[in-house]
Formats: sequence, C-alpha cells, structure tokens
Amino acid sequence: MTSKVTEETLGYEQARDELIEVVRRLEAGGTTLEESLALWERGEELARVCRRWLDGARARLDAALAEEEAAEDGESE
Repeated sequence: MTSKVTEETLGYEQARDELIEVVRRLEAGGTTLEESLALWERGEELARVCRRWLDGARARLDAALAEEEAAEDGESE
C-alpha cells in the first residue's frame, strides 16, 4: 500500500487503531528483522496519517475560534 493510498483511504481512527496493532506486534517481538523493518515503516506511515488528521482538526478549530472572536469583536464596536 502506498502512502498516497493510505492518506486517501484511512480515517484517523482506522490509522490510529492499525498503528496500535503495529506497535503491539513490534513490542511482542518474535518477528524477523525484515518483518520488523516493514512494521516500523508502516508505523511511520500511519503516524504521518494521524498527524495530518490532527493538524487538520487543529486548523479547523483555530479557524472557528478566530471567527468567533472576530464576531465578538464586531459586536462590541
């Protein structure tokens, strides 16, 4: 699965849940070096997806708060 496909198809909760599973598997051990590297790479990809979702949510929240503040400033004038 490519990074672009992951970004377009996974929601935050899906990416987070898969990331939790990847971490669990890495912490459990018992995988080959190649498998561990593949899991680590997938985990990095999933972490980027989660970060983008969180950054987007933060931007929307900041915009809503700024809009609310501007409306309040307009009312007080």
